[in-house]
Amino acid sequence: MKDVAIYTDGACSGNPGKGGWGCVLIYKDIQKEFSGYDENTTNNRMEMQAVIEALKKLKEPCIVDLYSDSAYVCNAFVNDWISSWKNNGFKNANKKEVLNKELWLEIIELCNIHKVTFHKVKGHADNRLNNLCDKLATDEIKRHSI
Repeated sequence: MKDVAIYTDGACSGNPGKGGWGCVLIYKDIQKEFSGYDENTTNNRMEMQAVIEALKKLKEPCIVDLYSDSAYVCNAFVNDWISSWKNNGFKNANKKEVLNKELWLEIIELCNIHKVTFHKVKGHADNRLNNLCDKLATDEIKRHSI
């Protein structure tokens, strides 16, 4: 299996509001950038959409190191909230429906194809590729706000 690094970020102008997502995929010395837009969404949904779109770009099963500044996304996997949610019928610790269930299910499905390790990075700091993803996401919002 190929080793791929993925960086993702989501942004929202208003929450909910206009949203953008960005991702960078790196395989060996090849780096590709992707981004997208949603007219009415939330920041968490854009963070998740960035992960989904990035993993969908992979053409075969890969070993993925995925870097995100989203504690929401990373903690769901690193702290294994996913297993608890699945075991509880997608209800959280407060017995309420887990928000964004359809996106979580899509991420889980993609993670079943690839061997994904999630890494939390500090947002808006000195991580060049995280900053690039943030720019891709916010540029999508700007482009659609003109």
